[in-house]
Amino acid sequence: MSGFGAEITPIVTTRDEAANIERSLRGLTWAREVIVVDNFSEDETVRIASSFPNVRVIQRPFDDLAAQWTFATAQAKSEWMLTLDAEYIVSDTLAHEIDALAPDEAVSGYEASFTYISRGRPLRGSLYPPRAVLLRRGRYEFVMDGHTQRVNVQGSVRSLQHRVMHDDRKPMRRFIARQRRYMGDEAKKLRATSFGALPLSGKIRKLRVIAPFAVAVQTLFVKGLILDGWPGIYCACERLIAECILTRELFRAQ
Repeated sequence: MSGFGAEITPIVTTRDEAANIERSLRGLTWAREVIVVDNFSEDETVRIASSFPNVRVIQRPFDDLAAQWTFATAQAKSEWMLTLDAEYIVSDTLAHEIDALAPDEAVSGYEASFTYISRGRPLRGSLYPPRAVLLRRGRYEFVMDGHTQRVNVQGSVRSLQHRVMHDDRKPMRRFIARQRRYMGDEAKKLRATSFGALPLSGKIRKLRVIAPFAVAVQTLFVKGLILDGWPGIYCACERLIAECILTRELFRAQ
């Protein structure tokens, strides 16, 4: 990269991401330095990441996602950081788009949409929302929002034309174990928020038994995943399982 891409540090956070990290880092070989902040993985994540000559691995014990990302972005020396999960893949077209950017002083970040890949097939839609991935130093703050982190960007946020690929190949048992942790936190957030203050999706979730049926209809028919065959149905099943776990957590809190 000889343009704006040379001024960016991609950052990836990991915990037992051997199934994903090599594909993610292969899409970042254009960067002068990639920082991987690892939560003491017990699989081959660190070995794989360390095999890339432009990758610097830092290990830090996990407290929460907002704190982990705040620490991770502070390790970069550049003004701009590209923040990625281990299952995110930056395509050549997206990398070239980033390299051609010329942000003025008013721009604080860039937001990307995602193409969700299931069982090796790109899906026509997903419930995965756009998020700010390219951040300018000093103009953002990570905060916890239920089970995940949210980044608040101070200033103008523009949209990238090309999408980030989301391709998580960890087995279903890992997905279920992760959702059990996540949905416990999500249930706490829903219980702590008044019904009127919740967005529509939160209101549906707080009604409990409606949410699993709603997410099945939304993914299969509104987003059209039923037309993607088994990969689309598999993805819809993942979302259904996640919502069933959340419903169980809300009932347990009664």
